[in-house]
Amino acid sequence: MSPLKDKLYQASGLLAGLCIVIITLLLLAQIVGRLLGFIVPSAEDFAGYALAASTFLGLAYTFREGGHIRVTLVIERFSPLPRKIQEATILILSFALLCYLSYACSYMVYESYIYEEVSYGYIPVPLWIPQVPVAVGVIALNLAILDALIMVLKGEKPTYSQQEDALSLEEI
Repeated sequence: MSPLKDKLYQASGLLAGLCIVIITLLLLAQIVGRLLGFIVPSAEDFAGYALAASTFLGLAYTFREGGHIRVTLVIERFSPLPRKIQEATILILSFALLCYLSYACSYMVYESYIYEEVSYGYIPVPLWIPQVPVAVGVIALNLAILDALIMVLKGEKPTYSQQEDALSLEEI
């Protein structure tokens, strides 16, 4: 199961990077279009959709790699047992919050699909299409947090913590 999870997180990060490339290409097309006297219809809308997709799709990959900002000033001074309890508590609360957020985002996609909502712009886009990457990204982050919680409960170090240790050694 671990290689499948790792591939999911890697694919999520790659898709987030692809969305950033799409944003760059859209902005470049707008600049060239203005210089040549034409407009790129709904470029701002599509760039916004790609920005939301890159943000949410990148969450699980970034969490797994230890890229999220964590305030470890107090935590690093804990002895192993209180630190493990603190990590587990935070991961449980995060998992609960993300379960709700996963449901809310998935339900938002469902409602947009059922009610056939479309964007207001030059090109009407069914809203469920740009909402799907947001829901997928939140669900992937939820799985990453569940994975880290299981590791902590087993007594192992979560992957984000291993990355933090490697980064702190680089600073010395």
